[in-house]
Amino acid sequence: METAILTIRVPQEVKDQLGKLAGVTHRSQSFLGGEAIQRYVDFESWQIAEIQQAIIEADAGDFASDEDFNAVIKKHAG
Repeated sequence: METAILTIRVPQEVKDQLGKLAGVTHRSQSFLGGEAIQRYVDFESWQIAEIQQAIIEADAGDFASDEDFNAVIKKHAG
């Protein structure tokens, strides 16, 4: 996998915590930072895709009926 250098600023406390975690896990701060960023990007990308799909469905009128909605509420209300 091709890699690139990315410089970021974080609070000193975060850098210190990352350093401690790197020591305990025997991983580099760079590795852990890259993993954290990848997880964030994956999650945010998934969330945006889900929102976009929901908008498409809403625009198409693909909603639960009032009866279906009320049935779910009644089921979980008590």
